[in-house]
Amino acid sequence: MASIAFSVDTPKHLDLKKDRGLTIEWADGTSSYYSIAYLRKMSPSADMRNLREEMKKNPLTVLPSGPSRASALAAESAELVGNYAIKIVFNDGHATGLYSWTYLREIDPNREREPTNPPRGAPVTRDPPAS
Repeated sequence: MASIAFSVDTPKHLDLKKDRGLTIEWADGTSSYYSIAYLRKMSPSADMRNLREEMKKNPLTVLPSGPSRASALAAESAELVGNYAIKIVFNDGHATGLYSWTYLREIDPNREREPTNPPRGAPVTRDPPAS
């Protein structure tokens, strides 16, 4: 019998609430929550990656208009893609992004990130010299 190796980027349990968000319990015991709006905004599709890059360069970028919907953004469906990703179809018609487990870990809204620059006015701390 072959054993399956789980990495820290492997989900143990997925719970999608179509009108709210996706909760993932990871193999390492941590959990992550992604709202539907956040997942849509952070879609790994080429068009959304390009839009996010353009918005970084120019904060006045005009967002493309989507189909007019009277209802709030929601997930219509989701399916597993192999053992490495999930594909989510949104009710605004977007369905081209594959969310790999690694990518979901990278965009986890609660993930602690190394600050690139301390906030203006923040005290600067330095490690004492080694003796």
